[in-house]
Amino acid sequence: MQEITCIQIKKVKIFIVARVILVEVIRCLAGKGAVCDKVQTELKNTTEFLATTDANKTFGQHIARRSSRPMALMWLELTCGVLLMAPCGRRPARVHDGKIIAIRSNMRWCSDGFTITCWNGDRVAVAFALDCHDREAMSYIASTKGVTGEMIRDLIADCLEYRFGSGQPAPKTIQWLTDNGPCYAAHDTVTFARSVNLDVCTTAPYSPESNGMAEAFVKTFKRDYVYVNEVPDAVTVLARLPEWFADYNEKAPHKGLGMKAPREYIRSSTAG
Repeated sequence: MQEITCIQIKKVKIFIVARVILVEVIRCLAGKGAVCDKVQTELKNTTEFLATTDANKTFGQHIARRSSRPMALMWLELTCGVLLMAPCGRRPARVHDGKIIAIRSNMRWCSDGFTITCWNGDRVAVAFALDCHDREAMSYIASTKGVTGEMIRDLIADCLEYRFGSGQPAPKTIQWLTDNGPCYAAHDTVTFARSVNLDVCTTAPYSPESNGMAEAFVKTFKRDYVYVNEVPDAVTVLARLPEWFADYNEKAPHKGLGMKAPREYIRSSTAG
């Protein structure tokens, strides 16, 4: 076998690193597995060539055992000391980039989250759900340890019970509009949402304005409640959240609701 020098091996490493970066760019821009698969096939062939040399045989055997990761990506990780995001399947939800406001209640719900930083450094993570017609904050969850997929599923269940009272799936399909956060995109969360008759929609990547109603709620909530009240620690914030959400629903006027608060608008609509 022809001897391969260290300089030649380094050149091949640089070549592979450059091509792996290209794969990641294609993955981000195109989001199509077929393109990435074709390029990764070529990278795999190149990596297998390195594995046949005496200098790289051990490395080749090592990455061959880690079949759950593309071989070229593992080369970059071990060579440069970085960890790339694991490849993921196509997101099981359609992208929403249209209008947010719904023409009637229980037609579209949106959900998002935010963090409240306390004076002592505690952080309280909050996730909420709004009706995109009457703007009512139907339910929320809060935690000092972050928001998980299980908590989002509890949030969905709370909204269904609050609006329909039976604990059964929604009587008609309701759009469930969220961002692409892990707690929302988790397989169990998406599956549960669909099982209760929610049509899962995600906002376009890097476009928080496509869930503008939720973004506006976060700004309003922080401006009118968080920033004007004492937030010394997480215990205080968790105790005040029910009061703040109730005040928003009962007293916060909305231009789109004729300067009525969400529950005031709901009561007037029902009476009419």
